[in-house]
Amino acid sequence: MIFVYRRATCQNLREALRLEWLETNGLGDYASSTLTGCNTRKYHGLFTAALDHPEGRYVLLSTLEESLCAGSSEFLFSIRQHPGCFYPKGHEYLREVRIGEWPKFRYRIGDMILTREILMPQKRHAVFIRYTLKCSKGTPDTLLRIKPLLAFRSFHALTHSNMDLRVWTYPEEQGFKIQPYDALPPMIMQVDGRFEFLPSPDWYYNVQYLAERERGFEFQEDLFCPGMFEIPIAPDRPVLLSASLEPFSAREALSLWETETARRAKSARTSRTPQGHLADEGARFITRDSKGAKSVIAGYPWFDSWGRDTMISVPGLTFFARRPQDGIEILTRAAETVRNGLMPNFCGSDGTCSYNSADASLWYIWAVRQMHENAPGCITPLKNKCWPAIKEIIAAIAGGRAPGISPDSAGLLNVGTPDTQLTWMDAAVGGRPVTPRNGFPVEINALWYNALAYADKLAGKFGEPPVWPAEKLDAMKAEFLKRFWSEERGFLADVWRPADADWSFRPNQLFAASLPEPLLDREQAARMVSQVRRNLLTPYGLRTLAPSDPAYCPLYEGGPERRDSAYHQGTVWPWLLGAYCDALIYSTWQHDRRLHTLLEKITPLFTRHLRAYGIGSIAEIFDASAPWRPAGCPAQAWSVAEVCRMLCRIRKTSPQIYRQWEGKIKEQMKEEAV
Repeated sequence: MIFVYRRATCQNLREALRLEWLETNGLGDYASSTLTGCNTRKYHGLFTAALDHPEGRYVLLSTLEESLCAGSSEFLFSIRQHPGCFYPKGHEYLREVRIGEWPKFRYRIGDMILTREILMPQKRHAVFIRYTLKCSKGTPDTLLRIKPLLAFRSFHALTHSNMDLRVWTYPEEQGFKIQPYDALPPMIMQVDGRFEFLPSPDWYYNVQYLAERERGFEFQEDLFCPGMFEIPIAPDRPVLLSASLEPFSAREALSLWETETARRAKSARTSRTPQGHLADEGARFITRDSKGAKSVIAGYPWFDSWGRDTMISVPGLTFFARRPQDGIEILTRAAETVRNGLMPNFCGSDGTCSYNSADASLWYIWAVRQMHENAPGCITPLKNKCWPAIKEIIAAIAGGRAPGISPDSAGLLNVGTPDTQLTWMDAAVGGRPVTPRNGFPVEINALWYNALAYADKLAGKFGEPPVWPAEKLDAMKAEFLKRFWSEERGFLADVWRPADADWSFRPNQLFAASLPEPLLDREQAARMVSQVRRNLLTPYGLRTLAPSDPAYCPLYEGGPERRDSAYHQGTVWPWLLGAYCDALIYSTWQHDRRLHTLLEKITPLFTRHLRAYGIGSIAEIFDASAPWRPAGCPAQAWSVAEVCRMLCRIRKTSPQIYRQWEGKIKEQMKEEAV
């Protein structure tokens, strides 16, 4: 899909500063900013590199101050925010932005049209910026004047002018090299043609980031300028500028540009539908580290790789997105990280891992089942790698060796304490969980039951004894229903405790009907799903709490504590649409009608939203009430993954309904692009 923004949007800062684009390279590096090029987050930058030493992602090149010089006139077409003003005001020249295969910006300066394109070549630590000039009339000699503004700091931090920074630049073929600090690698900037670089070290003070201020964080920093490029530019003779961790010859840079643009143009032909677009979008989240191992970035621009997010995301990013080998590789590698029945929620490059998630290993077993059912050729890695890990997970949890998890006499799982947050609803304020879910959480026990049932199927397939006898599994199911199901209410408890079950109406109960081995019969599931539809379903995902609950928070806004307090108290999460769709298909005999209604309901997610926040991607969360303002991470892995998987399921279950809806979406997108 191509998202086109015309002059009125580009020059309306109130709107344009809320629209963010993203470029990635498969190594964890990224470039990102707003529609105008004005950074509004500390995470924005033209070159943010994922490093091994030191570990993490670092904003090296924050932005460029760019101008076009013609005769005696200079036209600055970049933009930054400083206290009380924007300077320069380059958005005033901006006529069109196209976010498709890669971002393209078109400026009109008098009779001159300047196109600026940004692209990251795959598997190379570099970003390319290409400038192309067109003139309707004769024009005097023109040149680009470009001043790199460097941050050279962690993407979680901000920098300020200091005496430790080394200001010197060193000649490099077709450019220069600079290493402001010993702890970070040098960055190289190069031009593919004639240029002059004029060293003139200086600090640009008090650059402000609007989104950080709104989020209650420090929002002002200083950027370092090592000097200025002056690059002659002639009509129809593009100029290619690069920033990288490795030097390129001019020929190599041009070859990389042509190879990458050709690859993306070919890929774009398959991404003209919502599902095809999201399948391609999912590739952004799959990265490969310096050792060649693949992982999943939970979200851009600020999340790293997280265990729970990875396991929920892998099926939609890989098996349902034409990348089965990526999924197989990630899941077989993850098998090696199991310790005492748990999978790490986070691992550092030094090998230390945080095992603070009760459900990551259970989601792993679900992801393996998705691999088994949707990835041809997976049986050998399944048997040799994943199956031993599954048996270890089950043995450790059932044997009481998994920290924070205690099985009771019925085999159901008691998780955590009042001071811990081990489920996906893990927000805390002042060290205390906002949504205490210690006890027997409904989705943890649904995942556990499914893990046991699937393990028995695998044991039979591989000629091994049952992992969990069928009669014990039947007894567990009966006990689950006795504890969690309320015939009077027609739904499930969110957390069961012997003394005080939590009957807050939340989406977690969906997993008792959405997973491959349902714990509810169809009539019970239909009653529950009907109430979820009325109380939780929105055009952008599912609320995390019913509006009738006294603890319901309709808005996600303010500083960190206020936002965390609303994170799972009503806030809408798109990733839950996958479970909702699965439960809907299981619980209804009228698939076409119900799925048609669902697609009509969530149409704004694929029209309005894809062009309104993280362009082309799906946000982490939304406000719980109209106008459903998107918030959190602009591009979230499990949002994209589960929505993609949902569309695949609908297309398979009701192909005619899906095709009709898909045609409607394509027409709407065409109209918006005109």
